Amino acid sequence: MEAASSSSQCSYSYEEYKKTADWLMTQTEKRPKVAIICGSGLGGLAELLDDKIIFPYKDIPRFPTSTVQGHAGQLVFGKLQGCECICMQGRFHFYEGYNIHTVNCKMY
Repeated sequence: MEAASSSSQCSYSYEEYKKTADWLMTQTEKRPKVAIICGSGLGGLAELLDDKIIFPYKDIPRFPTSTVQGHAGQLVFGKLQGCECICMQGRFHFYEGYNIHTVNCKMY
């Protein structure tokens, strides 16, 4: 999915989020306990993970892509000091055309 030309085009329904999550669940047996959003300067943290599985954002159904230079644009599953985690290497920004609800997603 490419950045939308208007911020109103990036709103997803629960069903769309669930389909994307379900797709990821079928691609890996890893079930992270911690999620880390690695913005500018923190992308290298994902390189420290052991037993990595990497998913480029462009390959994940209904997943936004980061267009910021220097953001790898991928989800990295693995272990950080023995703890199952997932790192977002690059995030999405309002100025890229994404809806404010997309860029401020909260994972509870």
